Amino acid sequence: MSAPHSTRSVVSFLALALALLAACAPSPGAQMAPAGPPPPPAVGVEAVEVRKLVEHADLTGRLGPVESVDVRPRISGYIDAVAFEPGELVKKDQVLFRIDPRWNRAAVDQHKAELAASEARVAVAERELERAKKLDARAISAEEVEARNARVLEARAARAAAQAALTSSELDLEYTEVKAPIAGRIGRALVTAGNYVSGAPGANTVLASIVSVDPVYFYADLDEATYLRFEGLARAGKAITVELGLSDETGYPRQGVLESLDNQVDAASGTILLRASFANADGRLVPGLFARARVPIGEAKDELCIDDRAVGTDQNQKFVLVVGPGDVAEYRKVKLGPVQDGRRIVREGLKAGERIVVTGLQKTRPGTPVKPEPLANGAAGAGGATNAHGTASSSSTADAAKGAASDSTQSAKH
Repeated sequence: MSAPHSTRSVVSFLALALALLAACAPSPGAQMAPAGPPPPPAVGVEAVEVRKLVEHADLTGRLGPVESVDVRPRISGYIDAVAFEPGELVKKDQVLFRIDPRWNRAAVDQHKAELAASEARVAVAERELERAKKLDARAISAEEVEARNARVLEARAARAAAQAALTSSELDLEYTEVKAPIAGRIGRALVTAGNYVSGAPGANTVLASIVSVDPVYFYADLDEATYLRFEGLARAGKAITVELGLSDETGYPRQGVLESLDNQVDAASGTILLRASFANADGRLVPGLFARARVPIGEAKDELCIDDRAVGTDQNQKFVLVVGPGDVAEYRKVKLGPVQDGRRIVREGLKAGERIVVTGLQKTRPGTPVKPEPLANGAAGAGGATNAHGTASSSSTADAAKGAASDSTQSAKH
């Protein structure tokens, strides 16, 4: 009796399972409902604007002093003292070194005595000549008068020579104090106290060096193409402002003026030397430092400007995506100029007022619809513009990451 009962249970279970499968199976005429298209990606857009800009050329170069002098003695002798500290700012005519003056002082005393003796001889000769002139012609011959007159002239000449020798020795005594020929910053002493130095012309001992500190010169090379554009401004005769920044400074905080251009282009390098002058009140512009500068190469004119983040690269071709009719992204080749005042100049390919994709470029494809969202004021700085040090901020990096994630997701679906 138990076996038939078990068989009926198994049959009932199978029948129930078949009924459930039949209920879940789709009917022959039924079709799968198609999935809806994904929503268009949201992108940040802004209009191409027109700005009046002065185009600049970026230069790199070195700073140099306006004046540079090697301090040398004018007389020979032994150094008695060094009267400055290395790196000190010195004034013109400040005493820097002292040479032992005793021999020179003795020479001055000797020449003073020789001058006094010569003046005495002049006085005696002049009195003798005066007496001879008062005597009758029968008491003194004409030859004697002429001889006395000659002795007066010789005595006066000897006095002049003694005076010159005294002046020379006084100068030598004065030169025992070696003074600063210019104002500026002095380096270390190359000769210390107790050493003998030479003042012989052509063989003078170098004691130290001084460079002027305010103002300073900036030297840089202009290439031929930039020079030809710059030449018009230079010929106009106006003061041309040059902006400068050191390697640890942001932008170009210092302003100077163009001082001169060289008189010829270097045939070997194809460049011409430019020199600009900069005030240096804070003393940070040290001769020899590397510096960045920019100079105007044209008059102010209207330029089409965009955010540099909107520019994409297709192999060697630059492009932007323009939001056209129906909010569809369009591929547009562009010819770019330099970055001026934080904006990229566009030479060709765009018109003023056209909307371009700035953020979300990675998740957008030409010919596909997008959801344009205007960038708020200041979004360029807060949303990923290149900062002052040339690095991209976090927002643009996040956009790139989101775009990459979107692309990988779509590839996985296909």
